[in-house]
Amino acid sequence: MDVDAYSVMHRRSWDRLDSLSRQGKLTGAEAEELVALYRRTSQQLARLQSHSPEPELIAGLSAVLTRARGKVLSTKLNPWAEFGRFWTHAFPAAVYRTWVWWATVGALFVLLTAGLAEWVRGSGAARDLFGIPADNSAITAPGGAFETYYTEHPNDAFAAQVWTNNAWVTAICLFTGVVILPVIYMLIMNAVNVGITGGLMADAGRLDAFFGYLLPHGILELTAVFVAGGAGLKLGWTLIDPGRLSRLEAVARQGRATATIALGLVAVLFVSGLLEGFVTPSGLPAPARIGIGLLAEVLFLVYVFVLGRRATVDNVEHTMSEAGLGKR
Repeated sequence: MDVDAYSVMHRRSWDRLDSLSRQGKLTGAEAEELVALYRRTSQQLARLQSHSPEPELIAGLSAVLTRARGKVLSTKLNPWAEFGRFWTHAFPAAVYRTWVWWATVGALFVLLTAGLAEWVRGSGAARDLFGIPADNSAITAPGGAFETYYTEHPNDAFAAQVWTNNAWVTAICLFTGVVILPVIYMLIMNAVNVGITGGLMADAGRLDAFFGYLLPHGILELTAVFVAGGAGLKLGWTLIDPGRLSRLEAVARQGRATATIALGLVAVLFVSGLLEGFVTPSGLPAPARIGIGLLAEVLFLVYVFVLGRRATVDNVEHTMSEAGLGKR
C-alpha cells in the first residue's frame, strides 16, 4: 500500500470531515455528509493502521475522528428537513438508479400480458389449460363481476383495501428479491390475472370497458409494482454479482436503497388507491378517467427522471470532488 498516494487521494475528504466537526450549526444535508464521512474515514483509518508505520498520520486521523464522533452524537437532525430531503433526493434518486431494471420488468410484463390475452381470446386450449368455463358472461357482461368489483364497496373503504393489498404485493417484490424467484413468480401471476381478464373481455367485445376501468388507476399502480419488482431483482442480482465491493457491503448498500424505495412507494400506492377508489368507479366519461390516470403517471415519471437524475448527478459530483477528481 502506497501510504502517501492514499493520503493524497483522501486528504480532501479528511479535511472536510475536520471542518464539519468544528463547525457550529449544521444543516440537514451537512449533518448527513458528516455521518457519511465519519463512517468512511473510520474504515480508512482501520486500513491505514494495518499498513502504515506512520504514527503521526494515524494520530491526526484519530483526533479528527474523535472530534467528529462527538459532533455526530450531539447533532440533532431537523426532521422536517430530512423529510423534505427524502422526497426531493433520496427516493427519486433510488428509483432513478434502478430505472433500467423496472423498465425491463414493465416491458416484459406488458408483452406477457398481451400475449396471454390474445391466446385466451382466440384459443379453447388456453381456456382448458387455465380451467376457464365456456360461459363467462357473469364476469364480462355490462354490470358483471368485472365492473361491480370497482363499485360494490364504499369509495373510501375500497381505496383503503386496495392500498393495503398493493402495498403488500410491492413489499413482497422488494424484500424477497434477494432470492429472485418469489419476485418472478409474483410478477408472472399478476400478468396471468390481467391477461386472462383482458382476453375474456376482448372475446366479449368489451375491451373499451376493460381499459376504461383498468387504466385510470392501473397505469400508476402497475408502475409501482414494476419499480418494486425491478428493485427487488436488482437486490437479488447484487448478491450474485457484488461488483467491486464485498458481497456484504454491496448487499447492504442496495438493501438501504431498496428500503428507501419501499417507503416512497407507500405514497405512490396511496395515490393509486385514491384513483381506484374514487376515479375509476366515478361517473366521468372513460376518456376523462383515463386522462387522469395518464396525468398521474406522467407526473410520477417526470418526478423520477428530473429530480431523481438531478439528485444522482449531484451525488456523483460531490463524491468526485471529495476524491479530488472534480473540475479544476
